[in-house]
Amino acid sequence: MKKLILAGAMLVPYIAFAQLADSTKRVVKMQGTVNFRDAGGYRTQNGKTVAWGRVYRSADVSKLTEQDLTILEQKHIHTVIDFRGVKESAAAPDHLLPGTKYTLSPAGSDSLPDAKAIVAAIKKGDFMLQFYSNVTPLGERYKPLFQQLLTLPDGEAMMYHCTGGRDRTGMATALFLYVLGVDQATIEADYTASNVYLEPMTSKMYRGLTTGTGLTEAEVRNAMELKPEYIKAMFGAINKKYGSVEGFFKQEMGIGEKELKQLRKKYTI
Repeated sequence: MKKLILAGAMLVPYIAFAQLADSTKRVVKMQGTVNFRDAGGYRTQNGKTVAWGRVYRSADVSKLTEQDLTILEQKHIHTVIDFRGVKESAAAPDHLLPGTKYTLSPAGSDSLPDAKAIVAAIKKGDFMLQFYSNVTPLGERYKPLFQQLLTLPDGEAMMYHCTGGRDRTGMATALFLYVLGVDQATIEADYTASNVYLEPMTSKMYRGLTTGTGLTEAEVRNAMELKPEYIKAMFGAINKKYGSVEGFFKQEMGIGEKELKQLRKKYTI
C-alpha cells in the first residue's frame, strides 16, 4: 500500500497526501472490482466526523466473487444504487447479495459519449469541464440516493457505483460530503484520489483512446484525469442554476433544511 501511495503521489501531485494516508482503512480490497471505498472518516467543519461503515462507493460490481459477497455481508451492504445507463447496466448486471435493495438511477447516463465522441471532444478541448458543468440530470440521478440515505436503517450500509466509480460516483460523493459539512479541499482530495485507485484500469483506457486517433497517451491522460477544477465546475454550475447547493437539494430532491439536519445527524458522529 505504501508503494501505491508513493506512485499515486508521483502521478497526480495535486492529490492530498492526507486522503491517501488512510488508504489501509478506507479502501476495501475486493477481488472483482476496484476503487471500493468507505466514504467515512472525514472531519466536518463543525468538528464532527463522517461515520465509518455506513456509505461506500465503487466501480463496476458485476464481477464480484463469492469472497467479495462475504465482505458485503460483513459490512451489512444490502442497499445498492447504480448510476449506469439502462443498456450499460444490462450488459454487466450487478452481482450482489440475495435480497439486496437495488435501484438503477440512470438519468443522463444513456446519453454518455462513446469512444469516438470522447476523442472528438478531447480534440476540441475542455471535454471534462463541459461534462461536469451540465447539472441538468443530477437531481433525477441522485434523488434516489439521498432519499434512501434518509431511510437507511441503523446498522445497515449503502453502496453506490457506476462503471469506473470516478465521475458519476465521484459527483455523488462530493454532494454527500458537502451535505455533511466536509470542506471543499477534502472533497476534492477524495474525488481526485480515484486517479490513483483506478490507475491500472485507466491506463489501459487511455492507451485505447490513442489507437488511430492521432492523440498521444499524455494528451488523453491530461484531458481525462480527474482534476479539482472539474468538481469545482459542478458546484459552480449548481450555484449558478439554483442559487446554492442547498437550493438544488430542495428543488430537485425534496430535501430541505429538516432533511439536511437528519442526514448530518445520521451520518456524522
